[in-house]
Amino acid sequence: MAGKDAQLTALVKPVAEALGVDLWGVEYVSHGKQSIVRIYIDHVNGIDVDDCAKVSRQVSSVFDVEDPIMGEYTLEVSSPGMERPLFTLEQFGLHIGEQVKVRLRTPFEGRKNFSGQLTGMEEGDVVVAVDSDEYLLPFDLIDKANIVPSF
Repeated sequence: MAGKDAQLTALVKPVAEALGVDLWGVEYVSHGKQSIVRIYIDHVNGIDVDDCAKVSRQVSSVFDVEDPIMGEYTLEVSSPGMERPLFTLEQFGLHIGEQVKVRLRTPFEGRKNFSGQLTGMEEGDVVVAVDSDEYLLPFDLIDKANIVPSF
C-alpha cells in the first residue's frame, strides 16, 4: 500500500468501524491541484446511500481536523461494487477462482496488464492464470486489481 493510501486508511478505518461498516479500501488519486479520495465500504448486509453519507460526513470531519491532503480534494464514498477493487492479500485470498484484471506499477515478464483467473497465493504473491500460462505476480508490484464480474 502506497504511503498516502496507508496514511488515509489509518484515519478512515476507525471511523468506518465506529459506524458499523467494514473499510474495504482507500484510493488516493492526485490530479495536479485537485485530488480524489475514494473510500470503499462494505457490510455483510450490503451498503446503501445512508451508509455512504454517514461515512462521508464523519471522514470529512476527521480530514478537517487532521488535514492529511494538501490543496483541494473530492471525497467519494461507495460500496466496492461488482468490479470490486482488491487492496490486500486477504482480499485476493477471498476471491480465488474468480476472473481478475491486474495492472502492475512496472513490467513483469515484459508486461504490465494481466487478465485471467485468480488461481491462488504463493508466499505473499498472487497467482493469475492467463490463457495457458500462470503468472506469479509480486504483490508489491500491483498498482490496481479488480474483479471481473461474470454474468
